[in-house]
Amino acid sequence: MSKQPHQYQKRRAVRSYFGIVFSVSLILFVVGVLSLLLLNARQVSQHVKEQIVLTIFIDDNAKEVEVSQLETMLTLAPFSRSVVYISKEQAATEHSADIGEDFMDFLGYNPLKDAIDLRLKGDYVTTHRVDSISAFLAEKTFVSDIVYDRPLVNLLNENIEKARLLLLGCCLFFLVLSIILIHNSIRLSIYAKRMIIKTMQLVGARKRFIRGPFIRTYLVLGIISAFIACVGVWALVLNLQTYLPGIDMLMDQQTLLMSFSGVFLLSMFISSISARLATQRYLNLKTQSLY
Repeated sequence: MSKQPHQYQKRRAVRSYFGIVFSVSLILFVVGVLSLLLLNARQVSQHVKEQIVLTIFIDDNAKEVEVSQLETMLTLAPFSRSVVYISKEQAATEHSADIGEDFMDFLGYNPLKDAIDLRLKGDYVTTHRVDSISAFLAEKTFVSDIVYDRPLVNLLNENIEKARLLLLGCCLFFLVLSIILIHNSIRLSIYAKRMIIKTMQLVGARKRFIRGPFIRTYLVLGIISAFIACVGVWALVLNLQTYLPGIDMLMDQQTLLMSFSGVFLLSMFISSISARLATQRYLNLKTQSLY
């Protein structure tokens, strides 16, 4: 009969610990995802900017050596991300495939021009820099026209910084929320053990001796929660690769290590400090104040 109360208390403690691990893991998972996005914000913005294409149309009378020299110059240029030459025949084939019919049969000739698709590095995708590069290339006598989506460049530069600040705000909000929720979860768990804490103090146990087991227990629970959260973030990123191929940039080992280290340190710090504060609170209370 004496074992039944002990087993009941043990099951109750396990349920309490499981609830803490679950809630803390969920909070840390959100923090981990947001921190990963924040750490990759610049890389993501660079990737988006580098999808802008600057199309350089070549005059029909251009010499092959001139076009070749232009390709080489663009390939070696510091602003160049990629350079792709598209002949007028290739462009006609692709355009015909897009519209579902051969437009040259109707026109009787190919009105398209040879072109070079230039993708710029993200740092150079600003209205001023793209205009400067366009003006420089337009000086070539065999370049007939230069086309790029100027409104899109303006829109990107205006909204990327706003999105970055919004993401930073979300990260700070969830960071504060995580601190509050983790602290309250541990405080409520220790509240259920306040009588045990006071009893140990009344029989002569030192405060450090009483606090030690609680701090170690919740520190271990914090580490377990952080591990579960990091595994969840890792699994999420791996699954997203199936639907978003460009998500590979989030799998950078250094960024993942920074994000996961932050989650572990945050969990361990909050768990140990919250356990210490909550235990100390009940050690300082008078016995009649516990009820």
